[in-house]
Amino acid sequence: MLTGIQIVLAGGDARQLEVIRRLTELDAAVTIVGFDRLETPFSGVVKAEWLPDILKQVDVLILPAVGTDEEGVISTLFTDQELRLTDAHLAAIPKTCKVITGMAKPYLKKQCDKYHLELIELFERDDVAIYNSIPTAEGALMMAIQNTDITIHGSNCIVLGLGRTGFTMARTLQAIGANVKVGVRRDEAYARAFEMGFEPFYMPELARQAGNIDLIFNTIPTMIVTAQVIAQLPLRACIIDLASKPGGTDFRFAEKRGIKALLAPGLPGIVAPKTAGRIIANSLTQIILEDNRLRGNKP
Repeated sequence: MLTGIQIVLAGGDARQLEVIRRLTELDAAVTIVGFDRLETPFSGVVKAEWLPDILKQVDVLILPAVGTDEEGVISTLFTDQELRLTDAHLAAIPKTCKVITGMAKPYLKKQCDKYHLELIELFERDDVAIYNSIPTAEGALMMAIQNTDITIHGSNCIVLGLGRTGFTMARTLQAIGANVKVGVRRDEAYARAFEMGFEPFYMPELARQAGNIDLIFNTIPTMIVTAQVIAQLPLRACIIDLASKPGGTDFRFAEKRGIKALLAPGLPGIVAPKTAGRIIANSLTQIILEDNRLRGNKP
């Protein structure tokens, strides 16, 4: 249980509703900010204004999936008011507080370092990334169906990268009958792709592999689907880039050549916010519970 733990949750989208629900189930003292348009009632949850005073006794500050932008603005869906994480807010936070977000941009990292606050990025955790790969793959599959005039079954697909998202994406495509090639960099990834029944190739061969491809799913956040690669693709091809912004595709050249290329980061929160929220909630509650167990100073 989280009895006695003071938690402030600032901003966010529909995923945060599952987080709030889980925290209240565990008896945490939850204060939410940026939810004035929220119609769903949460018993025992306090709504507050975004003032430094509410952070003076906080044990955990929970920020949205992307904590803040480079100006310190916190993304919000349930309010028209701007929430900005300022020096005044950060100075009010106890040094024992954990700041938890999905992924942190340089501003948030710099500010937490400046005020000696522990920053936890959930999306850097293997367990969260693997769980999130499931709605990511489903969302990418939905986009592929919506943006092609062929069945995925029997299509020729390339998945770039055999990391946590790439594995799930390749297996999902394979399971519905696609012919799946996998672009890798390392020998061990090549061997694993071969063992799983994919057709592996090394990244330098990508342009040569692109000649008869219907769909490319990229998971690598560096420029990999270059103009040279796109020039070899048939005009029917569709590129779905799952990497974080700005992706790994030359979108300008794809548009110039008339090939559909879609940047699709953040799919879990778009296609399955309830599931994505549960993933976040389970992970952060595990972190808080473990921290309290190690400290031994909370119930």
